[in-house]
Amino acid sequence: MADTIITDSNFASENKPEIPSTLNVLTILTFIGSALELYNSVKNFLYGKEDLQRLEDSQEKLATAPAWVKKLAGPEVIELARQSLENRVPILILELVAITLCVYGAIEMRKLKKQGYMLWLAGELLPIASILIFAGTLIFQTLGAIIFIFPLIFIILYTTQRKNLVN
Repeated sequence: MADTIITDSNFASENKPEIPSTLNVLTILTFIGSALELYNSVKNFLYGKEDLQRLEDSQEKLATAPAWVKKLAGPEVIELARQSLENRVPILILELVAITLCVYGAIEMRKLKKQGYMLWLAGELLPIASILIFAGTLIFQTLGAIIFIFPLIFIILYTTQRKNLVN
């Protein structure tokens, strides 16, 4: 009969709690969403001027467009793009901080740490706060409340998983 030597690493790997499947999927989706947000943030920072110019050039074509198209590319959207261009440095900084908080929070939640939820939540709410600061009520005239749907869904789903987090 062979004696098994129990080391700290064997003991830790055998007694490590497994990440729940819902939390696993949510954190993977957070990593994917954060990567997409990083791409969009940098793209908007670098090419915001060109995007604004395209929007302004398209205004002549809007006269015959349906009402829903006019709402997506009308004067309010141009003003929103102009404000975003004027504030692109602070917006980029806030977005990078938010992305970092979301990713680090998700990593911590994969380790089943409660602090990860709070970090992730701060990262999830920071862009919403910055949108309201830089765009104000103009965001509701253009995109409406649709931009808050995905964050709200994720906040609800992550909150239901808090029971699986420790310390």
